[in-house]
Amino acid sequence: MSDTTVRIRLDLRIPMRDGVNLYGAAYLPPRGERFPVLLIRSPYSTQHPRYVEWAVRFAASGYAAVMVDSRGRYESEGEWRAYVDEAQDGYDTQQWIGAQAWCDGNIGMFGISYPGFTQILPAPFRSPFVKGLMPIANQEDNYGHLRYNGVLQLQNAMNWIWLGGRTRQHAPRDLLDWDRIYRRLPLISAMDGIADRPFFREMVRHNEFDEFWSSYSMKGRYGEVNTPAYFVSGWYDNLVHEGFKCFRGWRKEAGNARTRQLTRLMVGPWTHSAIGSAEPFGDIDFGPDAAVDIPGEHLRWYDKRLRGIDTGIDEDPPIRIFVMGRNAWRWENEWPLARTRYTAYYLHSAGRANSLRGDGELSLDAPGDEPSDRFDYDPGDPVPTVGGQSLSLASTGPRDRRGVECRDDVLVYTTETLASDVEATGPVVLTLFAASDARDTDFTATLVDVHPDGRAIHITEGIVRARFRESFRRPDLVRPGEVVEYRIVLWETSNVFKTGHRIRLEVSSSNFPRFDRNLNTGNTPGLDDEMKVARQTVHHSSRYASHLLLPVISE
Repeated sequence: MSDTTVRIRLDLRIPMRDGVNLYGAAYLPPRGERFPVLLIRSPYSTQHPRYVEWAVRFAASGYAAVMVDSRGRYESEGEWRAYVDEAQDGYDTQQWIGAQAWCDGNIGMFGISYPGFTQILPAPFRSPFVKGLMPIANQEDNYGHLRYNGVLQLQNAMNWIWLGGRTRQHAPRDLLDWDRIYRRLPLISAMDGIADRPFFREMVRHNEFDEFWSSYSMKGRYGEVNTPAYFVSGWYDNLVHEGFKCFRGWRKEAGNARTRQLTRLMVGPWTHSAIGSAEPFGDIDFGPDAAVDIPGEHLRWYDKRLRGIDTGIDEDPPIRIFVMGRNAWRWENEWPLARTRYTAYYLHSAGRANSLRGDGELSLDAPGDEPSDRFDYDPGDPVPTVGGQSLSLASTGPRDRRGVECRDDVLVYTTETLASDVEATGPVVLTLFAASDARDTDFTATLVDVHPDGRAIHITEGIVRARFRESFRRPDLVRPGEVVEYRIVLWETSNVFKTGHRIRLEVSSSNFPRFDRNLNTGNTPGLDDEMKVARQTVHHSSRYASHLLLPVISE
């Protein structure tokens, strides 16, 4: 064996407390007997090419990289109950690895998406061996991942077609008629005839934040955590909002000062499937500086956490963000930024803000006595998903939305041409005063950067379901015709609207198929196929001053 050959140990059998054995594979450095361990627990197989590549690199750098199949997946025993067993199984796995002769007593973790969530779920159990985490594109809980504001993130949910029993089903992906599947009603039976997915039916059935979701949530548990974490996400990652929740929870509520102080966050201009990449996607090229060596960043983090090597990472500010528009990285000390000037941009029109052809305006001036805007929302003809934090590669990212803005069921409000740069970095929120003739409906909002050549580039977006406007546990229908104040969170972003550009806000009632359609009936979502066209009214007046609150940053 050469001095550079990674040693591989297959067929590890890792016992759980109930007698189930999980399968693992270990990639060991070419020399030595005891090593710090980097662990991934995943439903995507120990043969996943990306993680095999990472494991080899980690092993060559002096770590034992261990990959473990989730319970009931691939070669692991037991029944896979998505997410449910990951906390306890994760802790048992950590304890077993920590006791192995080839482990020096120090464990870190790695992995993107589901394997990001499997990193944080065992954290409240506080294994003494785990000295650091690096969750990438992870969630706080699935009510925020598979639902948002009570609205089913349909593309996320439909991804479970591929996650059935023990393996992933790759081959049929391009052969299915996705438009037909997304539109099938009742939603709870949309996968019938294609796949048996009980978990999909359960996520449709459980509209409220109940025990189904809360049983494996990090909400209320941050105080039990004592392991520093380095969170990574992208502005166009469909889990970026969840990543900010986790970072905030770790940074403000973790069980000791050291964990709070060392926890950090990096957010780049990336999609869920292209974390760290500088490859162009959508209709904007963010340039070569967008690239980050993610495995290398793991080594910088874990060399300090597990080996005590001074890499300088603890001296860096805790937040590193990529500022779009300026296309440059920047360090920050807190989130939201202390120097933020929350600036209200008010909606205006003469009553015809419908589409690009309308008279909608966005300005710093508060509205006076102005007529309202109206549109019909027909769930049979929803506004299509174009750009944003979608899971689908075909529609995600900084896409040009002029095609969407030609629809009369999309209200368009635009500023005058900017005389100077406007940087918006932080959480974006729309306060919308609206009424509907339906007892339940949705309202959507999209922030857009309008370039001098007319391109309307998606920046970020949000949605609210009327029944969940006040509580995710106790839904409450609205009274038809009543003006309701809705708070629509458009997630977080960092973008410079350059001189000569314009800031635009779109308001509508659907974003499909990223989100499931509200059928406007007031019936329990997902369980029937009855549709109703909703007549929507958006108010902007001195009494009902609908406005977009931008986190404006001055250097």
